[in-house]
Amino acid sequence: MNEPAGRRGRLRIYLGAAPGVGKTYAMLGEARRRLDRGTDVVVGVVDTHGRARTAEQLDGLDRVPPRRAEHRGAVLEDMDLDVVLARRPQVVLVDELAHTNAPGGRHAKRWQDVVELLDAGIDVLSTLNIQHLESLGDVVEQITGVLQQETVPDEFVRSAEQIQLVDSTPEALRSRLAHGNVYPAERIDAATNNYFRQGNLTALREIALLWLADHVDIALAKYRDDNAIHDMWEARERVVVAVTGGAETETLIRRASRTAAKSSAELLVVHIVRGDGLAGIPLARMTRIRELAGAVGASVHNVVGDDVPNTLLEFARATNATQLVVGTSRRSRVARMFDEGVAAAIVRRAGSVDVHMVTHEHTSSAPRLALFGRRHHRTLSWSAAFLVPVLGAALISLANRVLDTDSQGALFFVVVLAVALFGGIGPAVVAALFAGLLLNFFFTDPRYSLTIAEPTNFVTTVVLLVVAVAVAALVDDAARRAREVRIAARQAELLTLFAGAVLRGADVSALLENVRETYGQRAVAVARRDGRAVEVVAHAGPKPPVSPEASDTSCVVDDVYALLLEGPPLPAHERTVLNAVAAQAVALIRQQALARDAATASALAETDRLRRLLLSAVSHDLRTPLAAAKAAVSSLRSTDVEFSPEDTTELLATVEESTDQLTALVENLLDYSRITAGVVSPTLGPVYVEEIVHRVLLGVSAGGPRLRGLVRDNVKVADVDVVVLADGGLLERALANLVDNALKYAPGSLVTIAAATVAGDRVTITVADHGPGMDPDAPRSTRAFSTGDRDNTTGAGLGLIVVGGFVEAMGGAVATRQTAGGGTTMEVTLAVPGKEQP
Repeated sequence: MNEPAGRRGRLRIYLGAAPGVGKTYAMLGEARRRLDRGTDVVVGVVDTHGRARTAEQLDGLDRVPPRRAEHRGAVLEDMDLDVVLARRPQVVLVDELAHTNAPGGRHAKRWQDVVELLDAGIDVLSTLNIQHLESLGDVVEQITGVLQQETVPDEFVRSAEQIQLVDSTPEALRSRLAHGNVYPAERIDAATNNYFRQGNLTALREIALLWLADHVDIALAKYRDDNAIHDMWEARERVVVAVTGGAETETLIRRASRTAAKSSAELLVVHIVRGDGLAGIPLARMTRIRELAGAVGASVHNVVGDDVPNTLLEFARATNATQLVVGTSRRSRVARMFDEGVAAAIVRRAGSVDVHMVTHEHTSSAPRLALFGRRHHRTLSWSAAFLVPVLGAALISLANRVLDTDSQGALFFVVVLAVALFGGIGPAVVAALFAGLLLNFFFTDPRYSLTIAEPTNFVTTVVLLVVAVAVAALVDDAARRAREVRIAARQAELLTLFAGAVLRGADVSALLENVRETYGQRAVAVARRDGRAVEVVAHAGPKPPVSPEASDTSCVVDDVYALLLEGPPLPAHERTVLNAVAAQAVALIRQQALARDAATASALAETDRLRRLLLSAVSHDLRTPLAAAKAAVSSLRSTDVEFSPEDTTELLATVEESTDQLTALVENLLDYSRITAGVVSPTLGPVYVEEIVHRVLLGVSAGGPRLRGLVRDNVKVADVDVVVLADGGLLERALANLVDNALKYAPGSLVTIAAATVAGDRVTITVADHGPGMDPDAPRSTRAFSTGDRDNTTGAGLGLIVVGGFVEAMGGAVATRQTAGGGTTMEVTLAVPGKEQP
């Protein structure tokens, strides 16, 4: 059954905490099940590592012939990508996703082959150990002592349709190892005592479980978002603590940290930026909050909202939080009689979110008195327009015996002023007219009649109306200016938060994620217009808008870039902040582009410099052996002179030696290019130094009778009976360069090769000569193409660069020191097998 054209392949990864847990076995089991269902399954590459039960699972599966490549005298086998693509199976098995491909392939890494297979519509089953994830390299190195050279980007692994954890307890895995089901018998003891220690396996297992839990959590959040699910699902403990920046903030964060630690929950610190600009946090205070949150392992979030309780609960539900920590109210009892306050409102509306009320010593320090909340203000204002004049009339009636008409009118002025101060122009006008009618009806003659007998009564009512309107207008203008000040303060706080994120090193994606979270948007993107085409250059959130027309809110920058938001439309007064953020995002994008251009230009300049240095440096080294070889060959071809057998032998030896010199130079040039390109990927394992030294001396002696004599008479091998963690081929090339340099640049002196264990876990291999020496303080990078004062004996100087590159690739170090009595000693330090990959 053929898959529909244009469909991208599906990736399934079997993830393990360590080698030997059964990833490949599980993958082969799934392949056989699919084969039984009639699926076209082929094996692209599978390494059984000599495990019999794994090899049995391969029986009956169609296997693509491997691609073979020769590398340093060894034949390497790898997946033949072209053959698989031409074969176009429905499913292909690609073992060890992080593996480095053999030389000559289209891609450097195996996971890059998988990308091409998926693009071709072919489903892939693959395996991966947790230590090969790019984001976990430093963590794994800290635990096991192994610096992983082969890694896979987390983003690519998370893109897999399925990630299946192949789990095994440390005890079970060590038991399998002891029974010979993982490694051959000769490697069991070393593996058990080093990489496969129970502590290592336990830590790696926990890392794998936590990473997979995070992956599942991301998938759950996407599902909830795609299906508009806002109810809390208690899939994972997550604690949110709300802070205001007050004196109690540190107490709340520490208490919430202890609460989260008890259930191994994630801790989120959230600050609600009020829509009215109130309760802002000064920059210094916010910096302290971030430092404290970082110390307790919490993340800090800022969210905009007018209704603090609702905004806080919406954030908690959006993050699927299970617990919410808030401080007890700092409001006075009188204030709480009129407005329940934030904490009480949160408890009343929390639903399934557990709310923890934390008491603190700052409870009684109420910052301000607010008798009425904003949401009640308009209703109360119109109610007061009718009720306050009635209440005033009732009070005047009770005191009617002691008040004259003028006093009664003055009291109504107070009533109208009270409503004007509190309610605005509309309620003030109504209160003035209503108060005038009450004054005329109840307290002026003729009483209990709306007839205005005296002109002064009419004047009093008009004055009441004018005063009410004037006072209310002044109050409204003051309130409007206060709102503008609060909005400006809020905008300043948001701008400070976003600018602070940039100053702390946030990239464009992090800045956009900050905007998305702060404004409660589903997605935020920066798009660039090039003619009619629009390209999204950075985004945060799923399914970002691709054009201003497809977004709910947009801010255009320079008619080229636009900040696009998808979510609840934002009011006009937010444009000031959004325009500033858009400018920041565009500046970061352009800065990154300039940095890339500068890096490219620097790399090109360095390449050009190295090319010129290379041409200058190798010209002598190429001409000298070529000239010698040409002279010898020309002499042999000459018919004018008849050479004796001894002369002929010597001329042929000259040709051979010159050819060997050219070969060594070309090999060094190739090695140098590999190092500068960063493609040196060693295969580390236990290596016997004595065996490597023996091979090095045999290789040098093969260069001709002169070199054989030098090795026999001038090279002394001391105690080298040690084992190091290295790549045998790279170590041999490094030591061969050191020995060759010592024989070449210290002619006639004794060259001593020795090795010793230092600090219990490192081995230092030394190659010492008693020649003229070199400056030990000169950085190795300055020695490329220069080995000191140029003369007819010096070469291109690539040897030490090649040595340093190879040794560093194996996790070692190279140092130079003076030999006692004169000369140069080169030291190569490598690890002892044990802590690293067995």
